[in-house]
Amino acid sequence: MEKSENSNKGVPSGGARAGAFGHAFGYSGVKKRGHGSRSWIKIEQNGNAKVMELDKSTIMKNCSLPSRDLRLLDPLFIYPSAILGREKAIVVNLEQIRCVITADEAFVMNSLDGSVMQYKTELCNRLQATRDHADGLPFEFKALELALELTCTSLDAQAKELTSEIRPVLDELTSSISTLNLERVRRFKGNLLSLTQRVQKVRDEIEHLMDDDGDMAEMYLTEKKEKMEGYMSNDSDIDNIRSVAVNSDLDNIPSVGLDSVKWLSKSAPVSPVAPVSPEAVTIGSHKLQRAFSSITRSSQHETLTTTSSSQKEDIVQLEMLLEAYFVFIDHTLSKLSSLKEYIDDTEDLINIKLGTVQNQLIQFELLLTAATFVVTCFAVVTGVFGMNFETSVFDNPFTFNWVLVISCIGCGILYSCFLIYFKGKKLVPV
Repeated sequence: MEKSENSNKGVPSGGARAGAFGHAFGYSGVKKRGHGSRSWIKIEQNGNAKVMELDKSTIMKNCSLPSRDLRLLDPLFIYPSAILGREKAIVVNLEQIRCVITADEAFVMNSLDGSVMQYKTELCNRLQATRDHADGLPFEFKALELALELTCTSLDAQAKELTSEIRPVLDELTSSISTLNLERVRRFKGNLLSLTQRVQKVRDEIEHLMDDDGDMAEMYLTEKKEKMEGYMSNDSDIDNIRSVAVNSDLDNIPSVGLDSVKWLSKSAPVSPVAPVSPEAVTIGSHKLQRAFSSITRSSQHETLTTTSSSQKEDIVQLEMLLEAYFVFIDHTLSKLSSLKEYIDDTEDLINIKLGTVQNQLIQFELLLTAATFVVTCFAVVTGVFGMNFETSVFDNPFTFNWVLVISCIGCGILYSCFLIYFKGKKLVPV
């Protein structure tokens, strides 16, 4: 035992090794991923905001969220935009705005990004401005609407900025095709593809919410909270009625309507004289159970009917809210699509120009080849007459002139045939 303790002396533990490793690389310690506290901005319903240090388990407990939903908000990972409706919260991951919205408060992941601070300031101002008078929207919709507004506005501004930067470069490229301009267009095209994918993801997420009534109904957190509180108050009232009715005349219990239950609680007298037998108590308990079962079924039916009708109206209201930002983000996507088409048209124009220049070069090369062939014909004639041998052809002084004239006429005809054949010929597809 002593040997093992001595053998471990001088060997740093795992935490010490991690601390030494972190100190070597510029930070004091290494935390396990997902178990440390993070900085959150808590925005309450009255417009007050404060910065808090919360760990993942606290957020999961307060908002009734699984761990996989909070993983979407982890800044160490890059996830596409998502809006998730849960039982007691809405998880929002839109670009730099990552938050958890409940019926009473919103937890925004703290960051140095300007979008987060703008979201916090704007939401607090709106909540404080509407504190005295109601504007028809619950707290969760106000927070969600602001997140959508800032995200769509930011993406639209980025699209406008990219358009203003890339159009002059494309116009310059059409007039001067150079390697530098081609490299700039290639870089801008990559940025355009990345921005289009982000805009497309936000648009698809809003469209998915609009197409699913169940997801939209899950996002009514304030309404669900009020109904839950109403159910709890009804349960407490029923328990009070049961406690009063146990000591009352059980044979006079009505079996229909909540109004009858109110009459029961007021008019059922307590008999201090006549004793109650166990059989009467048992029979009365069964009657009481049947009475409350019928009352519960009727109240649930009325509640479901009212809920279904009001839910349709509320879903229409939320759908109209989402539709406004869907049109906004769809317009941004259309502008990016138009810019991509403009880039494709410019590339086609550049390919046409390059093809035309290539055709001109090939035609010029063919003309040079034909001219070289003509000159070669004259060189052959000159070489033949310059040979050192005797023949009767050389005795005629006009033979060389006739051969020279015939060669010129033949070469001229051949060269003209080359010109006629290759004139207007597209050697390379343009």
